[in-house]
Amino acid sequence: MTLAIVATRAGVGLEAPAVHVEVHLANGLPGLTLVGLPETAVKESRERVRSALINAGFDFPNTKRITLNLAPADLPKEGGRFDLPIALGILAASGQIPVDALEGMECAGELALDGKLRAVPGVLPFALATRRVNKALIIPRTCADEAALAGDLPVLPADTLWQVVAHLLGQEKIPPHQLSASVRSTAPIADLADVRGQQQARRALEVAAAGGHNLLLAGPPGTGKTMLASRLPGILPPLCEDDALQVAAVRSVCGLPLEADWGQRPFRQPHHSASAAALVGGGCHFQQLLRLNNNCCDNLYVEFT
Repeated sequence: MTLAIVATRAGVGLEAPAVHVEVHLANGLPGLTLVGLPETAVKESRERVRSALINAGFDFPNTKRITLNLAPADLPKEGGRFDLPIALGILAASGQIPVDALEGMECAGELALDGKLRAVPGVLPFALATRRVNKALIIPRTCADEAALAGDLPVLPADTLWQVVAHLLGQEKIPPHQLSASVRSTAPIADLADVRGQQQARRALEVAAAGGHNLLLAGPPGTGKTMLASRLPGILPPLCEDDALQVAAVRSVCGLPLEADWGQRPFRQPHHSASAAALVGGGCHFQQLLRLNNNCCDNLYVEFT
């Protein structure tokens, strides 16, 4: 077989659009061509994959012309997550693993030169998208707990490229990963009981939390505005499972640990000089967002003197 297709996904914010790594081996001048809007880190995968295959004991088809297409062609690709799909595609196209073994699975992972798998960011959005299409997911072992948060998804963690190939050949199956209990541990939440006095502001926080209102705290520095605002998540109801996963997906894309604030409503402290566009994003949807926010919620104003 000279053509193989491996399913994987790109990372575009909180979305994980499907990407098919198409590998074709043909006669002609030996070389490797990578197309499909790859950025620099993706282009460099050709050298990582070549060394990883050789050091892992596999044959690299040096005498063939290798064409790699990351479809769809108009979607920019970035990061090292495409190393593992590219390596598996080359192995399948050269006949070292069966093409049928790649069906019903998606994979991602960066390859070291010795064939070991390294973690990649944004695994949770990847796993959520894979779960929706009812496929298995092969990823580096260090990302297994994060991917397992997606729930009903077969997560197959591996340490090396050799383990992945042994699983696909049926020689040594990788058992599905079980989620560690420490991943969903809940950290302490700042309590409104820490605030002494400020009865008017406390009442405003309670009304805003109960009714879903906007709240503006104004006053000179040192009057307790930040302390009060940081206690607001503590009187809000806990996040449901879907909302907690969405918050965790944001932390996953940012490369932050997921176990620190699992299930808690996020609280951020942007600088006072940040513009409105810096807070909620700019673009053509910015004014629509402001109108929707003003129409859906009443505003509460508390002034500190």
